[in-house]
This record gives sequence, structure tokens and C-alpha cells, in this order.
Amino acid sequence: MPKPTALCVYCGSSSGSHPEYVEQARAFGTEMARRGIALVYGGGKVGLMGTVANAVLAAGGKVIGIIPRQLVDLEVAHAGLTELVVVETMHQRKTRMFELSDAFVALPGGFGTMDEMFEMLTWAQLGLHRYPCGFLDVRGYYTQLRVMMDHMVTERFVRPEQRESVWFGQDMDQLFDWMEHYQGVHMPKWIDRSSVEA
Repeated sequence: MPKPTALCVYCGSSSGSHPEYVEQARAFGTEMARRGIALVYGGGKVGLMGTVANAVLAAGGKVIGIIPRQLVDLEVAHAGLTELVVVETMHQRKTRMFELSDAFVALPGGFGTMDEMFEMLTWAQLGLHRYPCGFLDVRGYYTQLRVMMDHMVTERFVRPEQRESVWFGQDMDQLFDWMEHYQGVHMPKWIDRSSVEA
């Protein structure tokens, strides 16, 4: 699979409780630009969203923001992007971000970040795409989520292959290298035939 050229980054519209979240978001954006990878994100200028976007722009990279009209004021739409696309609904936002991207990464964030990233994981599970999906585990933020995903496998709600296709780690360079060498594999959803009535 070719290395990503447009990376969708999901992260918080807040900066979180520790400076390292901001520091890593800034470093991540700078490294994206250095590698020639465009940023696709939610279009805001606040929180970690704004930090990543500003870092990519400052390093000479390309940034495309997608934001619903009702969130332009709430998330404070970034006016200095390479391109800002205003859509009507959250569904349109997520669909357009998917269409423009060939990899997906979650930095620390809240409900919105989880919603967006898990939709991409679900679409991969259903065979709708074969792009890499990874979590940058800054300060162990996603440690408990990784444990939960392993538990899903143990309890036979997620296939081991599906869990293993999702990257978790703290090393940004390892994440980029993993994405560049990712081989998308079709993994059908786990269906327990024994529970299906004849």
C-alpha cells in the first residue's frame, strides 16, 4: 500500500490538562509537514485541533479543514488554512474527511474524537476501506482503551486480526513508519454462527 499522502487527524477542541498534549500535537503536525503529508481535520483553531493545524502550516504543509456550519462559531473555525470546507451536517463532515484521507490517527480527545475514530475502525471492519488507523498514546491517554479492545477480543466481539490492525504507541516516528508499510487486509466481521437460529 502506498504511503499516506493525506492524514486525517482526530483530536480534542480542548488542549487537555497537561502541556505534553500540546507539545506532542505540535511535534506531530511539524513531522507531517516534513514528510509531505497533508492534514485533514475538523477545521477548528482551538485546542489540539488548532495546535496540529498551526504546526503543519508553520512548517509549510497543506491543511484542509472540514467543519459543519453550526460549529463554525462553537469550535472557532480556522481562517488561515489552505482550504476550509463548511458543510451542513456532522455526517457530511465525517464523510468528506474520509473521502479526502488515506490514513487516520487519533491524538487525545473526547467523545467527538472517539466517535470519529471508531467509525473509521467500524468501516475498516466492514471492508469499506483498508487504510491504517492508529492511536498516538500521549502520556498513556489511550492505555485503558487498548485494554478494552483486548477485552473485546477475549470476549469474542472483535477478531484478533481486527484488533491487531489498530496501532497503539507513544513513538511518533514508529507510527509514521507503520503507516508507510501498512498492508490493508480485508477482515470480515466476527459472526457467531452458533447464535443464529436456523
